[in-house]
Amino acid sequence: MDGLTINQAAETTGWSPRMLRYIESAGLIELPRTPSGYRVFGPGELQRLRTLRELLARFDCALSDVAFARRLASDPDLRQALDRWFEERPERPEGIDSGDWLRWEQEKHERLLALDPPTKTLESTPA
Repeated sequence: MDGLTINQAAETTGWSPRMLRYIESAGLIELPRTPSGYRVFGPGELQRLRTLRELLARFDCALSDVAFARRLASDPDLRQALDRWFEERPERPEGIDSGDWLRWEQEKHERLLALDPPTKTLESTPA
């Protein structure tokens, strides 16, 4: 094996093994695998992790911001939906007086929050 295991890479880079798995699952790095499915961190991957940390510090952003930017760049439907959302202006619903609009929106949010949110399952991946 010409590289580091996930635990060795975590020790070398300062990222936890869990964060390294997240970074990979978000598509921010691509890792080769051994025949038995273990991740291998070579010099290229270590460099990507170092420059990712520098990018986060330079632009004062979170890892989730970079993951979202990656998703936004690769998902035209998401980009289109966000572009529309940024352009849209709030409109008072038909039949609601302007004085009742705030209360109407609050009640709408309360009803939505009372619903059980759908749960996501996480897929397990080899270490």
